[in-house]
Amino acid sequence: MPHSATSVFRITQNQTAGVSFILLGFSEYPDLQVPLFLVFLTIYTITVLGNLGMITIIRLNPKLHTPMYFFLSHLSLVDFCYSSVITPKLLENLLVEDRSISFAGCISQFFLACVCAITETIMLAAMAYDRFVAVCNPLLYTVVMSPKICSLLVAASYFWGMRWSFVFIYFLLTLNFCGTKVINNFVCEHSAIVAVSCSDPSVSQLSIVIFAIINEILSLLIIFTSYVFIFVTVMRMPSTAGRYKAFSTCASHLTAIAIFHGPILFLYCVPTTKSSWLLVKIASIFYTVVVPMLNPLIYSLRNKDVKQAARRLITSQSICHQS
Repeated sequence: MPHSATSVFRITQNQTAGVSFILLGFSEYPDLQVPLFLVFLTIYTITVLGNLGMITIIRLNPKLHTPMYFFLSHLSLVDFCYSSVITPKLLENLLVEDRSISFAGCISQFFLACVCAITETIMLAAMAYDRFVAVCNPLLYTVVMSPKICSLLVAASYFWGMRWSFVFIYFLLTLNFCGTKVINNFVCEHSAIVAVSCSDPSVSQLSIVIFAIINEILSLLIIFTSYVFIFVTVMRMPSTAGRYKAFSTCASHLTAIAIFHGPILFLYCVPTTKSSWLLVKIASIFYTVVVPMLNPLIYSLRNKDVKQAARRLITSQSICHQS
């Protein structure tokens, strides 16, 4: 495998010396360029402040040094990186007429976005397992979800994301590209890249579709199984207040799962046609730009501990400035 991979990279470097792409984005709507720029700039600003703010609040507040918030801080880090890989180029292309991107730049963007997407998928599954242990085995929670186990689960999420992203890049680099090609999207997304290939992309397409389906099935199976046990356990609780607290704790996570996995299932598990490129762009916008903004809002607006920690941090900072 290492020898074949090296050969592929060497051949690809020779074949793609003069290759570049043009990200079509939303250029077919010239009157919307400035409004879209302002909308996406606002979303990106909220994303950066929200996710970095969430990480800061969790790290500075000892009360939030628990497994759930440990996972949440890494989810915020992944969302920040995910948005930062995609949105700056999107904003640039809404302002300039030259929407070109080099072959290396396009492949790099795809690789980094792929790492973030897969990592977040596994991270959400790990968070579901964490909620399962917390609700169904509260007495064993600190033992089962020890700092070592939590670190291993997070490390496994990053490793899984990087491992499969390299596999996708390997298959992508086996394709031939020639000249300057127009990508009918705002991001270097797999289906858009292979659509402009000069060779048969069926193997590369099949590999990512099979992996996406398997990855979705495995992660959603973990999530579904965890929440079935959680639901059964909660319904057996004699206290109405206890049931409400348990459900409210899981509500944020379930919302994050729904808004993340929906567009993924649409993009990679449902075959797309040329007539559906607008839907592909909208779905891509949702899970690459909007979802990273929504996650910190979902977890902060529905979480008393986070809101209290944020108030304390803001109060302490204001006192420091006044003094």
